[in-house]
Amino acid sequence: MRHVDFSPLYRSTVGFDRLFGMLDSLGQPDGAQTYPPYNIERTGEDAYRISMAVAGFSESEISIEAHRNVLTVKGDRANEGTGEGSELLYRGIASRAFERRFQLADHVEVVGAVLKNGLLHIDLKRNIPEEMKPRRIEITAAPAKAKQIEANTVN
Repeated sequence: MRHVDFSPLYRSTVGFDRLFGMLDSLGQPDGAQTYPPYNIERTGEDAYRISMAVAGFSESEISIEAHRNVLTVKGDRANEGTGEGSELLYRGIASRAFERRFQLADHVEVVGAVLKNGLLHIDLKRNIPEEMKPRRIEITAAPAKAKQIEANTVN
């Protein structure tokens, strides 16, 4: 993908530099990172869920942090020994550390996270403040002006 130059748009827009930065970073691959695999699904009108396959990790080895529209999930396994008198001949279960970042839209908040059967489920919800929601404005008819008839009386 080619690099897009957003500099002409900077002349006529204010406050969109974060958006342009995100669009620019989408074109740059993140080193083809594929571990751990994950799904992103919509579970409701304003609800989402990220599911990550983190088999072998415990709750204490995974940290989740949301800061300034970025959700960061880190996993760091403690080095475990193979036990007394045993020798590991083949390691097919990944136990490497990982860090995944997800860009969150404005007003998307983490509701909770649960680790079940080797899957980490992170629930997200978009909470738009009332003052930012569209509101309907009723149109009322203008009050009719009463015509006043003035009578000229001659005495």
